[in-house]
Amino acid sequence: MREGSAPNFCPPVEEGMVLTFQDEKGDLVDLEFLGLILHEGRSYGFFFPVDEENPALSSGEVVLLEVTELDDEGQPASFELVFDEAVAAQVYDDFRKATANLYDFA
Repeated sequence: MREGSAPNFCPPVEEGMVLTFQDEKGDLVDLEFLGLILHEGRSYGFFFPVDEENPALSSGEVVLLEVTELDDEGQPASFELVFDEAVAAQVYDDFRKATANLYDFA
């Protein structure tokens, strides 16, 4: 199990955890959950798109989604893409710092 190295990072409970989302076109997309960053009172999830050519636990570009709703147990239940480039850059920098010992950032 991977562990975060910063108090604002919440790692996945299981390595290689893949969640299925429905995109704006109604298509289903599989994303590996890489962890959650808490930034300025908001929560942001980092995900890696997976398919047959890019399985879970491989590497590539990540997708940043903001948590917009929590379930009854306080767990993320709904996400939206982050369009604000300044916020995305800050949150990505937090993610890189928190996971520097977990992931290789080229």
